[in-house]
Amino acid sequence: MKRRVLVLGGGVAGLSAAHELAERGCQVTVIEARGDAGGKARSVGVPGTARGGRRDLPGEHGFRFFPGFYRHLPDTMSRIPYRRQPGGVLDNLVPATEFQVAVAGRRPVILPARLSAHPGGLTGALGSLLDFRRLGIPRAESLFFLQRLLVYLTASDERRTGELERVSWWDFIDADRRSEGYQIYYGRALTRALVAVRAERGSARTTASTFLQLALDLLARGRSFDRVLDGPTSDVWIRPWVQHLRAAGVDLISSARIESIRCEDRQIAGVTVRRADGSRAELTADDYIAALPVDRLIPLIDARIAAAAPALARLPRLTTAWMGGVQFYLRRDVPLVHGHTILPGTPWALTAVSQAQFWIDGLSSYGDGQVRGLLSVCISDWDSPGILHGKPARALTTPEQIRDEVWAQLVQSLEGRGDRPLRRDDIVGWFLDPSVSFEGGRPAHNEEPLLVNTVGSWENRPEAVTEIGNLFLAADFVRTHTDVASMEAANEAARRAVNGVLAAAGATADACPVWRLDEPAIFSPLRALDRRRFQRGMPHLGYEGAASLLDDRAAPRPATSSQPEPWAAVVGSDAGRTP
Repeated sequence: MKRRVLVLGGGVAGLSAAHELAERGCQVTVIEARGDAGGKARSVGVPGTARGGRRDLPGEHGFRFFPGFYRHLPDTMSRIPYRRQPGGVLDNLVPATEFQVAVAGRRPVILPARLSAHPGGLTGALGSLLDFRRLGIPRAESLFFLQRLLVYLTASDERRTGELERVSWWDFIDADRRSEGYQIYYGRALTRALVAVRAERGSARTTASTFLQLALDLLARGRSFDRVLDGPTSDVWIRPWVQHLRAAGVDLISSARIESIRCEDRQIAGVTVRRADGSRAELTADDYIAALPVDRLIPLIDARIAAAAPALARLPRLTTAWMGGVQFYLRRDVPLVHGHTILPGTPWALTAVSQAQFWIDGLSSYGDGQVRGLLSVCISDWDSPGILHGKPARALTTPEQIRDEVWAQLVQSLEGRGDRPLRRDDIVGWFLDPSVSFEGGRPAHNEEPLLVNTVGSWENRPEAVTEIGNLFLAADFVRTHTDVASMEAANEAARRAVNGVLAAAGATADACPVWRLDEPAIFSPLRALDRRRFQRGMPHLGYEGAASLLDDRAAPRPATSSQPEPWAAVVGSDAGRTP
């Protein structure tokens, strides 16, 4: 008899779990609250923009970013058929050749996204990457920053989780005592662009880990720091994926919202869903995989579930933040750079990418056929005042104000180029992330907030296999090697959940492969040495700052939850194993 598995949520995590389960002969049903699958990764048509038989202009939650160090997600994408391409959907990824860092009042810095793309070859590429003077950072400070990265590379897993997880990135790199350029680029740019969290609150362990993976992408020949899709996300990835899953026997029920999860005798006994027509039904299965964002899962955890799975009782301690996008549709293509633009000095921590240059079919089949450029901008900070109205995005009263503020910050940051690439009269349309809803004239709610890796959050993140025998978790807040909330983490978590299902069922099917992050083997002996030192209570050989930051005189700020706790008491902490 086939194992019946109910997957709650049809985002990247849910579809990834369904994919792996279907390939292993399970009977899979996916429940998705929206009309379309894909979660934060999906693209949506801008209503009312189609003309002359063309499709609506494509809008998205933000831009898609596929670093070279991703392994789990590309492996899945390679198994999604697409137009007889040998690599399936994976062949729709296009490597960027460069990226740009732009700060108001300074000439933007353009850096290579892969060594082979640099006209000066390896020597020229390394020279560009290490020319910190262009960033306004003193040489001594850059060397200090590199020393901090070396500390992380030579720290054991035990020290990373036991010490560096409890220190903010800002404190770890000693940003308070450094130059403005150091604070902008090494402090705020990294945390906002990578993990959407303030450097003063973000975990040093997570930020260092993610940054080093991106740095290794830059240094590895044949690998790209940055890849993007060659068309709208749903067109070239999500819809082909859904079609493939349905052909494999997966039942995907859309427009059905999870209302409750019933737990009896420390097992999940059923899930109640409400369909778009208002009707309710209880669905049952052998196993259940919750592939829901943390803010959606928390209200479903009642006292019985919390008692049976204490790790889930700690979820309200996690922090989420808003991260959404604005798309500008332009009369002409404005490439800016052949990759992403990071704008670390902007109050709203903007990042942007010009999409049309990467799309095989361009934009002529969308809208009225006159759009030639698409600038996709992601807002990572919704709480800092802007430059037009002096208010954060959350406090503005109309979507138009958000649009104008984003455009103003873009123009201000790019004015140092001297060629004025952005002109207001080029805008023929725009689109704000549909997850942001307005109530009473304010962007009061975001349906798709993002987990942020705040100091000490690791101990409150659960494993994919819960204490409830038939409940498993597949979401970006689950403990993974990837760690940072991303599509890659969601896919890895889904694999861990599927492996949990297989193990619980005693199945003979092969487990899903799960990969650790790559790190230079040359540092292995030093990490082994540090493991012994940490076990003896000794500091890292090259850095005693982490230990000193943990004493009573300089204790890190505790991570605060953006979610209310739905029950009276939260079960005590039990820090788990490192990934």
